[in-house]
Amino acid sequence: MADESVDLGRRGFLRGQRRSDPAPLRPPWSRTERFTDLCTRCGACADACPEGIIRRGDGGFPEIDFQRGECSFCAACAEACPEPVFDRAAAHPWTLMARIGPSCLAIKRVVCRSCRDACPESAIRFALAPGGVAVPTVEDVSCTGCGACLAACPADAVTLHPGPETVHAP
Repeated sequence: MADESVDLGRRGFLRGQRRSDPAPLRPPWSRTERFTDLCTRCGACADACPEGIIRRGDGGFPEIDFQRGECSFCAACAEACPEPVFDRAAAHPWTLMARIGPSCLAIKRVVCRSCRDACPESAIRFALAPGGVAVPTVEDVSCTGCGACLAACPADAVTLHPGPETVHAP
C-alpha cells in the first residue's frame, strides 16, 4: 500500500511556487502537524462555517481566508468534520498572533485606527510615540488570532503569524 500523504513542499515546487510562501492557515483546533494526512477534503468544515472564512485551498484542503471575515471560534467546522482532523481538547483553537508591519498608515503618520476598532478583544492599542504620533502595538496575551483586524486594515499592514504550536493529543 503506497503512502497517501500529500507533500505540500513537493507540490509547491512542481507548481513553481517558492518555499518562502507561508503555510496556509488551517481551521481552528486543527491537528496541523497531520492535517493533510487526516483530512479527506470533503468540505464539511467549509459548508458549516457561518462566517464563510473557510475555503478550498491548494489540493482541495480547507484554508482560512480572513479577507472574508473573522473567526468567531464557534467550532461549527470541528463539529461538522467526520474525520479526526480537529482536537477540541486543545487549550487554544490556534496560536495565531497579529503583527503590524511597516506599511501601517499610523506608522507613516497618517491617522488610522481601523485595526483597533475592528478588534473584538481590544488587543490592539495605540500608544503615543516621540513626535506625538500614536503607533499600534499588539498585546499578545489578549490577541486570539481571530483575524478581524486583517480585513479592516486599508494598508494590508496586519498579518497573522503562528506562535508556539498547540500540542494536540495523538
